[in-house]
Amino acid sequence: MAVETILPDLGTEILIPVCAVVGIAFALVQWLIVSKVKLVPEVPNSAEGKCFTDSLLEEEEGINERSIVHKCAEIQAAISEGATSFLFTEYRYVGIFMVAFAVLIFVFLGSVEGFSTKMQSCTYDVTKLCKPALATAGFSTISFILGAITSVVSGFLGMKIATYANARTTLEARKGVGKAFIVAFRSGAVMGFLLAANGLLVLYIVINLFKLYYGDDWEGLFEAITGYGLGGSSMALFGRVGGGIYTKAADVGADLVGKVERNIPEDDPRNPAVIADNVGDNVGDIAGMGSDLFGSYAESSCAALVVASISSFGINHEFTAMLYPLLISSIGILVCLLTTLFATDFFEVQNVKEIEPALKKQLIISTALMTVGIAIVSWIALPSSFTIYNFGVQKEVKIWQLFLCVAVGLWAGLIIGFVTEYYTSNAYSPVKDVADSCRTGAATNVIFGLALGYKSVIIPIFAIAISIFVSFTFAAMYGIAVAALGMLSTIATGLAIDAYGPISDNAGGIAEMAGMSHRIRERTDALDAAGNTTAAIGKGFAIGSAALVSLALFGAFVSRAAISTVDVLTPKVFIGLIVGAMLPYWFSAMTMKSVGSAALKMVEEVRRQFNTIPGLMEGTTKPDYATCVKISTDASIKEMIPPGALVMLTPLIVGIFFGVETLSGVLAGSLVSGVQIAISASNTGGAWDNAKKYIEAGASEHAKTLGPKGSDAHKAAVIGDTVGDPLKDTSGPSLNILIKLMAVESLVFAPFFAAHGGLLFKIF
Repeated sequence: MAVETILPDLGTEILIPVCAVVGIAFALVQWLIVSKVKLVPEVPNSAEGKCFTDSLLEEEEGINERSIVHKCAEIQAAISEGATSFLFTEYRYVGIFMVAFAVLIFVFLGSVEGFSTKMQSCTYDVTKLCKPALATAGFSTISFILGAITSVVSGFLGMKIATYANARTTLEARKGVGKAFIVAFRSGAVMGFLLAANGLLVLYIVINLFKLYYGDDWEGLFEAITGYGLGGSSMALFGRVGGGIYTKAADVGADLVGKVERNIPEDDPRNPAVIADNVGDNVGDIAGMGSDLFGSYAESSCAALVVASISSFGINHEFTAMLYPLLISSIGILVCLLTTLFATDFFEVQNVKEIEPALKKQLIISTALMTVGIAIVSWIALPSSFTIYNFGVQKEVKIWQLFLCVAVGLWAGLIIGFVTEYYTSNAYSPVKDVADSCRTGAATNVIFGLALGYKSVIIPIFAIAISIFVSFTFAAMYGIAVAALGMLSTIATGLAIDAYGPISDNAGGIAEMAGMSHRIRERTDALDAAGNTTAAIGKGFAIGSAALVSLALFGAFVSRAAISTVDVLTPKVFIGLIVGAMLPYWFSAMTMKSVGSAALKMVEEVRRQFNTIPGLMEGTTKPDYATCVKISTDASIKEMIPPGALVMLTPLIVGIFFGVETLSGVLAGSLVSGVQIAISASNTGGAWDNAKKYIEAGASEHAKTLGPKGSDAHKAAVIGDTVGDPLKDTSGPSLNILIKLMAVESLVFAPFFAAHGGLLFKIF
């Protein structure tokens, strides 16, 4: 018997798409504002125009403004072209994989009932008839392809926006740090809102289209929807690994030869790897991050929907309550919209010291407002009494308990964000200690940095553990899924803050390459240092939400595969556990080695150009940028396949040969060890990067004693930063996709594994 909710079904059908459209419209408005910064020199046709150009000339200390703008436009075009051509190459390879994997999904799931088109009895209510397994196979395949396409589009749009905004941020930096901050932040917001709104809208449309066929069979409908999460994450894995290898091969090559050997500044136009380095920021940190967070969002929604479909929401066909996860995301878009206005319109950044606090306020404001938003949604969208499926029994849950589940995930995200900031920002003692350790060389710097990374795991793990305990106690696996959604409910703001970092980094590179004055570079460096910290916060969010998402997917998998308990003491499960815990190490080894070997080629090429091209060091001839771009592209395309195959094939091999119990052990093991390595890797890398920036900026007395650029301490810091690059931008962020992807893949293939898996144990 369906219980009425305050929000009628029609209200839900209107509210979700309207919020998504508002998000897209807001993104377009921000983009229009950014596009007002022109990449052509100002023509002084009026008194006002004359005055404006004069103030800029004065700012530029007499450098010709026309040639500066022209150079910025040229460099921006080169970066944009490099990023676009790389992503097209990557997507061509990934597209082949996508088609092959889609066929695999259809064949495996279709074979569960021998490709029969007869109706079958439902898993959770044998008295009812559900749609055939072949239908689930077909619709899972369609949702997989849609998820993959949405993920690819999210990453590509993000990259386009970032490459559009980077030179505009540089040009605005001539007017002041506040103007540059707003351009970078607005551009980040374009990406954040487009991604959040697209993910929500596509998922909502897919659910409604599938409903036309499935009708009252909601269990089958939401089982087919899980393919959406699998598609999103599998594309994210290749985007993250491929982009990460690309960006770090170029970065390490540019830093080692340019800064350490040749003693030239970062992003110096004489450095052959400099364009590849700036392209890398966009394909790794922007396109990869976009696909990654979209994957997390899609999976947490799918996990919540699968569990809800076999709870009272699904059994009684309560449409509004069923779409509670989507309603949370819808309100999240409105909350983030309001939060963004605080940074762009209500308060303006005036000086360098206000940049980091402005970004931190975004996190606090969005979390506080979202708490109220969740309370309202829970009150209007949930029936007064309902039950949640909990491993074979229906558990009664109250509205306030479900509200607390979402809220605890949301606040755990904020805590993880702040702890990450404490360990990676050069405003606090951990990074200053790492910088100080550079006095005695690179070895002590590496030791201090590793220790910092390991230590930074403690509080985030407690925050995740508490949110798991609270949400599971109140609402079983559904509680954990909505806690993950709570953490991701402010995804638009999180992404805006995150994308701001690489845009500022690129802006600094363009300023250096265009030969702008050192004052401009100081401003872009200040933006970039804050961006490093926010990027680390973004990774913290991604890892924290991945832990909750994969646990929720694990719960859905266990329910779906009809496992009543997972007993660690049985050898089947324990071998899975210990092998699963090893997988993140194997995966990290592959990605680190890939960066190392690609960087080796890059270093050799950069050295060759410095040694053989006459006039390169003097700046009279141009380096061959294209060869370095090609080295990065070739390396990343070739090297992203083995780690990707490891993650995609492991659940299939384990499920088919060892069965669902061993697979549940593998999932638990990879989750437990993957989260720890991911947090420590990204924080270690972030801290080393900011320790180097701290020495370079020389803003405090302590920093001045370590500097200037080119000193022994600075060289030690550069080596630390170079070691940390693949940790924070390749291995660390890719691990959260590993733990989510294996869980969602196991969930999609669960019916096949339950029916035909465990071949080896059947033989013996």
